[in-house]
Amino acid sequence: MDIATEIDALRKELHEHNRRYYINDAPIISDQVFDQKLATLKALEDANPAFFDPNSPTQRVGGAVTKNFRTVVHKHRMYSLDNSYNRQDLLDWEARMCKNLGVTQLDYTCELKYDGASISLTYNNGQLTQAITRGDGIQGDEVTQNVKTIHTVPLKISNGPIPKEFTIRGEIVLPIDGFKAMNKLRIEQGEEPYMNPRNTASGSLKLQDSSLVAARPLECFLYQIVADRSLFNTQLEALKTASNWGFYVPKHYVHAATMNDVFEFLNIWEEKRTSLPYEIDGVVIKVNQLAFQEQLGYTAKSPRWAMAYKFKTETVETQLEGVVYQVGRTGAITPVAQLNPVLLGGTIVKRASLHNSDFIEGLDLYFKDTVSVEKGGEIIPKITGVNLKKRFPDSQRVVYATTCPECHTRLVRHPEEAQHYCPNTSGCLPQRVGRVAHFISRKAMDIDGLGAETIQLIMQNNIINSYADLYNLTVRDLIPLERLAEKSAQNITAAIAASTKVPFSRVLYALGIRYVGQTVAKKLAKEFGSIDAIANASTESLESVDEIGSRIAESVKAFFSLEENRLRIEQLRHAGVQLSQERSDEPSSTKLSGMRFVVSGVFSTFSRDELKGLIEQHGGKVSSSISNKTTYLVAGDNMGPAKKLKAESLGVSIISELQFKELLNS
Repeated sequence: MDIATEIDALRKELHEHNRRYYINDAPIISDQVFDQKLATLKALEDANPAFFDPNSPTQRVGGAVTKNFRTVVHKHRMYSLDNSYNRQDLLDWEARMCKNLGVTQLDYTCELKYDGASISLTYNNGQLTQAITRGDGIQGDEVTQNVKTIHTVPLKISNGPIPKEFTIRGEIVLPIDGFKAMNKLRIEQGEEPYMNPRNTASGSLKLQDSSLVAARPLECFLYQIVADRSLFNTQLEALKTASNWGFYVPKHYVHAATMNDVFEFLNIWEEKRTSLPYEIDGVVIKVNQLAFQEQLGYTAKSPRWAMAYKFKTETVETQLEGVVYQVGRTGAITPVAQLNPVLLGGTIVKRASLHNSDFIEGLDLYFKDTVSVEKGGEIIPKITGVNLKKRFPDSQRVVYATTCPECHTRLVRHPEEAQHYCPNTSGCLPQRVGRVAHFISRKAMDIDGLGAETIQLIMQNNIINSYADLYNLTVRDLIPLERLAEKSAQNITAAIAASTKVPFSRVLYALGIRYVGQTVAKKLAKEFGSIDAIANASTESLESVDEIGSRIAESVKAFFSLEENRLRIEQLRHAGVQLSQERSDEPSSTKLSGMRFVVSGVFSTFSRDELKGLIEQHGGKVSSSISNKTTYLVAGDNMGPAKKLKAESLGVSIISELQFKELLNS
């Protein structure tokens, strides 16, 4: 057997074992044998790079790095679903469809509504060629390399017959146990836990390193084939076809001959919803006959032939035991209710956010009150009401804290804001720890190995006082700390040294200036070029930067007015941190100088990002919202009507893609 034949045979065998293990749940070899075969294939591929295959089973482990995710227009638009919260809505919906179709009865498929990230997969000649996020339904981000790491997504399909090209839609979900395991690890590492499985699944698709995606226990449930409709006549046949082709189609779907059958399915899953290993938030009901789907068509946003029935949020009552106050890195105080533990949505709930003093006052909350608790978005517990009939006569009203729970400084509240703040920015330990944790975070200085607990330990031992002191840390400083071995200490100091190469815009974001997020930091870095120019800029010049108003400008001025912040910046300068950037992005011409553009819609020649780049390249400025400062609205297909109306009301000129080209070439 020659090398090419051997490699091809191994790939086919491993694809089949993947399908048996992940799709059919019926493996015929052990994990150890599979790993040995995969290692053999990897060695053969490494030794024979001419036979590289982007859809080889070895590509599941990831490793490709994507710096920027390309925006791609969907060949077939991904619509959103209309929602229903009661049975009468469904009966009214059925009546409308029957009237439009001229029939007296319809049959349906009922599928669970998985709470994850929508994805569109395209296959050519049986091979996965493209994976695109839903985006705005018209265009999304290409995340093919990341999706290839998900084992329930077939890289190749050999079970035929299959169309030469087709698209299949699905939902990428993170099972609850996998989500809990990820959060347990993050907490052990001193990092903030992820908020919920849905957002974590969605965020996973945009990680730049696909090997990080491969390490997450994501699954992909497929539910709609977009292909030649002659292949099947009903949605039920389409689901069975997708399963036969090797896609992971969960078995929890049924054919409902009548709306009463639909209601029976809803009754079952309203009771059983918490028994599943993943989050669902309802049931999707679809007209089963594809010919009827085509006749019914679409509204501007949704298919007329499908409806999402959303389950009512589960609510339980429990007793309020106490209120504690958490301090964030900006000094913001968040009150948290301590509850008598109660089972809600399959988990034990002990705490719930109380948001701010206005929220507590609005509830008229007393200690020992019986409160109603529900999970917002099925994950985050929140108090929604008080059962006044169960209030104890001697209960004490919850009075909002007047001093910081950590440093006991008197709290302040700005007139235009809902939250209270601890003003002791330099002496309050949680604020100091929070600022360092923000400074080292992945999107800022990206310093690995330091978690919140380690930072707190370092600061409590007075080894550092601020993020600037990190650059003076030595291995000898770190080794005496609990649970920190010499190798870990060496890795931390190496990561700190490497962070001096982080570009200026991220350094600016890392400083933690209030209201200066990643986007604002990039705009300031691009406009001024250096930390000194920003520090010395007037309020007026700061406000002249696109999308930066008085609140951000005043916050920037306040930050640089404090001597302690100026001293930290000097420490960073001495350590070699990047505090300026090359002005290589100067405009190549001034044709559009003094003009401000808003770009909206889908374009035939350029992507939106390319249009924005051209505008800036020729001296113009791009804004996300229309104002009386806007010179032109560049309008593409499917532009939202609200932007058009606002432009017309303000007298802003609306130009097409062709007119923009003419403007550029004039």
